[in-house]
Amino acid sequence: MNDFIPYGRQSIDQNDIKAVTDVLKSDFLTQGPEIEKFEKDICRFTGAKYCLVTSSATAGLHMAVSSLAIPAKSEGITSPNTFVASANSLIYNSIKPIFADIDEKTYNIDAKQIEKKITKKTRVIVAVDYAGQVCEAQRIYKIAKSRGIFVVEDAAHAIGSRYASGERVGSCKYSDLTVFSFHPVKNMTTGEGGAVTTNSKKLYEKLLLLRSHGVTKNPSLFSKNPGPWYYEMQSLGFNYRMSDISAALGRSQLKRLPRFIKRRREIVKKYNEAFKKIENITIPFERPKVVSAFHLYTLKIDFDKIGKSRSQVMAELKIRGVGSQVLYIPVHLQPYYRKTYGYKIDDFPLAESYYKRALSLPLFPGMTDKDVEKVIRAVKEVVGD
Repeated sequence: MNDFIPYGRQSIDQNDIKAVTDVLKSDFLTQGPEIEKFEKDICRFTGAKYCLVTSSATAGLHMAVSSLAIPAKSEGITSPNTFVASANSLIYNSIKPIFADIDEKTYNIDAKQIEKKITKKTRVIVAVDYAGQVCEAQRIYKIAKSRGIFVVEDAAHAIGSRYASGERVGSCKYSDLTVFSFHPVKNMTTGEGGAVTTNSKKLYEKLLLLRSHGVTKNPSLFSKNPGPWYYEMQSLGFNYRMSDISAALGRSQLKRLPRFIKRRREIVKKYNEAFKKIENITIPFERPKVVSAFHLYTLKIDFDKIGKSRSQVMAELKIRGVGSQVLYIPVHLQPYYRKTYGYKIDDFPLAESYYKRALSLPLFPGMTDKDVEKVIRAVKEVVGD
């Protein structure tokens, strides 16, 4: 398996290792100076006014929705084509998850379907940037703001992507808050970790409390101040903090992110050229003027027409040393969502149709041209040329 190519993998160099070991030799392992430096780096990169790094993107989503102080039993709209954390962030905050079907080209939540799902109870839209492809952010934001609805952009896949208007995802030009993931298979990594950006000072201050047990050590916020030991718990929060070790790795990785994305896009171009004329395969679509960071490279394959099941294709690729993955099982089809909210098969036909044909191929910056050719050759051998 030494020559096996997984669908995703982190890219770590000596600068990353040095950044981490420097922290290990310092006085701070958690909640030290690297945290604030990393947050400022992300603000400079995205153009957002405020950033707060977290223990995971799931933690970031939970806090982002929580910071909006939405009344219990309200409704929130999100995509069925995402990891469960997007919708779970609503449930964590006693908000009913409502799904809107996807666009059949981008695989992102469809703005037209969002409009159909809005009710008097709708208070937030969690808009997902699937695979790094930016959702219809401008249109979704316009729809939301005309109705007094908040927008949380789940950009777990999309740090480094750009809107059609040119701004980077995370600038919060088209959202109240944006959430990133730094899991090892994402575009950059902190090990585990995430971040939330916003342009609202009020929301940022709420996030600061939520991240660390609802506790503040800022004397200007105290109800009283008996001495230097004093702190106050002012709200019910969580332990969603990132360590200085992770932040140091993140700062090092962020410096290389433009190169990571450049390499990802080079690989995508090679894949597209190789697969675009193969019958029964649909290559990814990139909306005009949008720049995708391409966290994932997902093909749609008509398995019925090629006469092989998806499991069989994955097994045959594995024999040839090529990993693959299915991302994602539609959230509404998960047993918890079916049992709790009554969702069922055929509720969101476009998301379900996409799921039946989706297969993600290896895509990470450490891939060599030889690796890319190996993947292309394996797909052609298994699926057909």
